[in-house]
Amino acid sequence: QVQLVESGGGLVQAGGSLRLSCAASGRAVSTYTMGWFRQAPGLERDFVAAISRSDDSTYYADSVKGRFTISRDNAKNAVYLQMNSLKPEDTAVYSCAATSSTMWYFTPGYHTWGQGTQVTVSS
Repeated sequence: QVQLVESGGGLVQAGGSLRLSCAASGRAVSTYTMGWFRQAPGLERDFVAAISRSDDSTYYADSVKGRFTISRDNAKNAVYLQMNSLKPEDTAVYSCAATSSTMWYFTPGYHTWGQGTQVTVSS
């Protein structure tokens, strides 16, 4: 079973950038479809981005398309989320998750989650 630990969150001004990391241990991250999700206070958890286990295809929520980039480094056994042009509405706890499926869009299929990292964007 894989374990996931996120890092890289923090406080940033609107328009700034952050890079989140998701370090995996226990199994190779390359064997999973990996996703990033976020949850703001009082709201449901939302899909942000995913990278497929089969061919490294990437998928994004419309709200972050063109601003965020998900990537995978198999040598470091990690997944990243580069976030540019951040907006106050991007403020949330960001979590990475793993699924053995290629159905990146099926949130209940993600069986392993990290603890999350807080991202706060000030206006």
